[in-house]
Amino acid sequence: MLENSKQITDILENDGVIAFVTDTVWGLGCLPKSEKAVKKIYEIKKREPQKPLILMSNEVYNLIEYVKQPIPQPAQKLIKQYFPGALTVVLNKSKETPDFVTSNMPTVGIRVPNNKIFAEICEITPGHVLATTSANLSHQPSAKNYTQAYENMHNLADLVIEDYGETCDGLESTVCGVFDDENVKIFRQGAIKL
Repeated sequence: MLENSKQITDILENDGVIAFVTDTVWGLGCLPKSEKAVKKIYEIKKREPQKPLILMSNEVYNLIEYVKQPIPQPAQKLIKQYFPGALTVVLNKSKETPDFVTSNMPTVGIRVPNNKIFAEICEITPGHVLATTSANLSHQPSAKNYTQAYENMHNLADLVIEDYGETCDGLESTVCGVFDDENVKIFRQGAIKL
C-alpha cells in the first residue's frame, strides 16, 4: 500500500522526522537512536525537554530490547489484552533506550498502534521502532486527520505520509505505568478505560 517506502526509509536513515496516522491521533516520529532527529522533534513541537517521547512499533517483540527484563506480571497481562491498541505502557527502560528519548528518566513508554498504515511504516523502518509523540505543536489539539496533520507539520516534518483511508479515532491512548508486580499507575485515561 505505501507508495513511497524508499523515501520514508531514506528520511529516517538521514536523521529525518515523519508524520503518520495511528489508531488514536496522528504521530510524529524518528529513529530512536538518532539524537539529531529526536532534537528536531522537540524543536518542531516546541516541546518541553522534560517530556519524554514514547517508542512504538508494529509488534511488541520489537520493543522488548528497550525495556528492563523481566517485564512485571501486570504489564504482561495488559500487553496481551490491549496490544495492538490505544494503550501506552510505561516500564523501566533497558540500557538500549537512549536518555535523550526519555528526557533522562529511568522509564520508557511503549505502544503498538492498531493501524494498518502505521504497521506498514514500521515494517520498512530500520529496526521497526519509532520514537514518537503526537503531530501537533505542544499545547495545541492533536491532529485527527491527514488535513490537520498536514497543516500542522508540512513545513516542519520531512514528510507527512498519506493515510490511504486508514483513519484514526481521534482519542489519545491511555497511559499507565507498571514498575513492580503489584501496582498499575494510571497517568492518563484515554481511549481504553482501565
